[in-house]
This record gives sequence, structure tokens and C-alpha cells, in this order.
Amino acid sequence: MKQYDTESCPILTKRALAGNCFDVTVRAEILAPKAKPGQFAHIRVPGKMLRRPISICSIGADTLRFVFQVRGEGTEILSHLEPGDTMDLLAPLGNGFPLAQGAKCAAFVGGGIGTPPLLGAAAAFSGQKLAVLGFRSKDAVILEDDFRAAGCKTHVTTNDGSYGTPGLVTAVLEQESFDVCYACGPAPMLRAVAALCAARGVPCFVSLEERMACGVGACLGCAVALRHADGTEYYGHVCKDGPVFCAQDVIFA
Repeated sequence: MKQYDTESCPILTKRALAGNCFDVTVRAEILAPKAKPGQFAHIRVPGKMLRRPISICSIGADTLRFVFQVRGEGTEILSHLEPGDTMDLLAPLGNGFPLAQGAKCAAFVGGGIGTPPLLGAAAAFSGQKLAVLGFRSKDAVILEDDFRAAGCKTHVTTNDGSYGTPGLVTAVLEQESFDVCYACGPAPMLRAVAALCAARGVPCFVSLEERMACGVGACLGCAVALRHADGTEYYGHVCKDGPVFCAQDVIFA
């Protein structure tokens, strides 16, 4: 049975963030009660045929929040929508994060624009929370205060050392204790985080970023290499089988 639906959602708030990112909250009375952290929405772009997939940043009783970066013509058009305009959403899509509420401490590891979908997961987790957020530089940092407000012990790393801890998220993660890890960001970061967790025997779940067209598994355009429990390889699809996967099942290129 399909869990997604469509809704024309009025924009309630919008603000510009660092790194050409925008923070938009919409009223979604039909979709918000169905959504889970880690899922995404397919958003209709005015004047364009294909929708754009945007991760759900956080979920309210009747609202959905999206934080997206302008990366092309579609997101550029979406960035010009204002409060009072509407967003046509197809949501919630994909599989979200399986939050292990029995864990003592969960680590939420984000890289760049992969950070937003982790915020809703962190807010929903009831145990101790650790957030390690990596960015290129100080002027790309987003949502640091939001993770602190969600109860996370929060570290920020920057590649150029202009803010927070210089270097990669794994350098900070190695110094922390946690029972489960959730991560989203560039593939090299996910590969490194997955390897660190595997070495510790800690469950790790990763949200993959991939170009999508249909968003519901019909076009097969977002194929990703995966492995079965017996080690045999196969191709799944980020939109339908993910975007969240157990890290040990992903074959990182």
C-alpha cells in the first residue's frame, strides 16, 4: 500500500542560510502525520516537467521543513518562492532512519547539504545524542544551533580550519563513544564513517544522495550497488529501497 500522497502546501516561513541554502517550512496537514525522519519529498518546480527530490529536514504536527541548496535551475526557481506561495509535494517518499531507541547514545554525522535530513532524526531520538557536522569552511555551516536545540552534543568540523575543529568528521568521531550511527553526506565521508563503525561493531545507517527522476521506483534512474547478506551483489534504487540503507549493505565506489 502506498504511503505517499500529494498536497498543495502553503509556505509559512522562508529564510536564507549560509552556502546558498534556503530554509522553508510549509503547512502539510495531510503529509506531515505520515512522514518519518530521513524520508524525502518530490517537489514540483513551476514551469518544469520533473520534480526535485528534497530531504525532509524536520517534521511538525502539521508542518514539514526543508533545507535545500541551490544547485541548478530547478532549485533556483524553488528558492524564489515566498511565504504565501504554495509548494506541490509528493511525499513522504523512501525509507527513513530506523531509530534505535534502546541505544544509550546515537551519533548523527552530516556532511554539507547532507546535514538537514539528520535533524529530524536527532530530534526524534530519545537517548543521548551526538552531532558531528562537517563543512568546507565557516561560510558553509548550517543548522549548528538547531542540533544543539535538539539536545545534541554538537561538533562542527571544517576542511580549511576556518571554524570548529579542522579536518574531517571522522577525526572527531574517533574520540567519541556511541552505540549507533546515522550519517548523510558525500560518498567518501559515508565510506569513512561506515568503516569506523564497522571496526567498532557499531550499527551504521547511511542516507545516500542520488539523482532521481520519478522518485517512486518506476524509472530506475537512481540505481545503487548493494550486497545481500550472503555477499552477492545486486542493484537497488535510492528512491524506493532507500534513501536510508544499512551501511554494511552498500558497496561504496
